[in-house]
Amino acid sequence: MVRVQVAERGIRDRRVLGAMLDVPRHEFVPESLQAQAYDDHPLPIGAGQTISQPYIVAVMLEYLELQPTDRVLEVGTGSGYVTALLSRMCAEVYSVERHAGLAAAAEATLARLGYSNVKIRVGDGGQGWPEYAPFDAIVVSAATSEMPPALFAQLREAGRMVVPVGPPTSQQLQLIRKTNGHAEVQVMEGCRFVPLVEGTVAGD
Repeated sequence: MVRVQVAERGIRDRRVLGAMLDVPRHEFVPESLQAQAYDDHPLPIGAGQTISQPYIVAVMLEYLELQPTDRVLEVGTGSGYVTALLSRMCAEVYSVERHAGLAAAAEATLARLGYSNVKIRVGDGGQGWPEYAPFDAIVVSAATSEMPPALFAQLREAGRMVVPVGPPTSQQLQLIRKTNGHAEVQVMEGCRFVPLVEGTVAGD
């Protein structure tokens, strides 16, 4: 997966490649789909959510230029796969998931596999996790029609955020840097994510 679907398609960040080699993706998909765990496409994980295509995950992480000392916010824990990758690359990971069942399952998997520098909470991802702000980097694993202002406010000066922006049918990844308190936006490649649902938190 890493060689053919990621490295040969242009991902060069050795820390991204190393984390993807280290984290067992099959542990983060339903047992019935584990035979497809290393294929280059998203897979359903329940509650209408998916584990993202490996290549697009690698793209997002490479854009963030993550450092070992970074404190990172993840919006959309899902199965916990990207959380695990971030755990291997950064000092602290704070992840918000609106579906309690997914959050509990991800937390259990991460604990079982020894990813200890991670905190997960159930909540509205669009509101981030202000108690632990500011963050060096923010990764949003759900599509939004515009950059969520609450998330940008939690980004430290010179911090980076990657977020899929656009209508539900298709989006473009945006790399956003905070420079002198303002957003510098680079529009990157096309993608397709499930929508970021803000407001009242869903039960399972």
